[in-house]
Amino acid sequence: MDYTLVIMAAGMGSRFGSLKQIEPVGPNGEFIIDYSVYDAIKAGFNKIVFVIRKDFYKEFKATIGKRLEGKVSIEYVFQEIDDLPLGYVCHSKRVKPWGTGAAIYSARHVLNGPFAIINADDFYGFEAYDELFKAVISDEAMVLGYKAGNTLSLNGSVKRGIISSSNEKLEGILESKMEVCENKIKATPLDGRESFYIPLDTLVSMNAFVFTLDVLKVIIDDFSLFLDEHLEDLNDEYLIPNVINDEISKGNISLKVRNTDSKWFGVTYKEDKERVVETVSNYISKGVYPKRLVKK
Repeated sequence: MDYTLVIMAAGMGSRFGSLKQIEPVGPNGEFIIDYSVYDAIKAGFNKIVFVIRKDFYKEFKATIGKRLEGKVSIEYVFQEIDDLPLGYVCHSKRVKPWGTGAAIYSARHVLNGPFAIINADDFYGFEAYDELFKAVISDEAMVLGYKAGNTLSLNGSVKRGIISSSNEKLEGILESKMEVCENKIKATPLDGRESFYIPLDTLVSMNAFVFTLDVLKVIIDDFSLFLDEHLEDLNDEYLIPNVINDEISKGNISLKVRNTDSKWFGVTYKEDKERVVETVSNYISKGVYPKRLVKK
């Protein structure tokens, strides 16, 4: 049986300034993805689906793919702007990908059971993959919540989804820009609402989810509804939190909320790399990871 982790890796990382998914952070040239897959396999996942852009394929397979040969089953799918439901044709001037919801849509042909998803350039920690795997084997749709204070960059604002829940049941996700202001977290919703301050232990989404096939069907079907309104737009995106919010409000889907004390780190900004390298080194010295994850 497949226990599938979908890794969304189609973004170039404009703020970072390069293809940050293959930026070395380990002592032997390891990438964040190497540590993510190591933790995922340790947790029990046996299939990795990489969602990438077609023009990244050769470089991606020659680096990350080659490192994983023989360790886990791998699928590559391409998130392309013209991969749309039948009858829809995107604007000829559209360049920007359609977003995280479209990333899952692009993987629809290789998903045959419950699956977890993560971002390629975020470090989640083993505890996160353990929680995701438990939900996959239970066929339980869920969002993994991080404490907001554990997810901030020292070099600028980040985008996080503020989780609203009741009795461990997701009620909504409010996508917001977050930054530290005078030892507080200032959250500015991306929908235009006024900024407000949140406690450090507020749960936020880091795009770590488990979806059942029922949720996958909703994402596939709702893409057409999104395109009915936004097909001619050059920048609007079909985003997972928006789909979830809409379908929860309609009573069509239900997601559990699980939380983790793990600390996020990543390379949102180029200046973040030094901290990531130092953190990885500390984990290695504590025995969390071996000194070498990749082949010579």
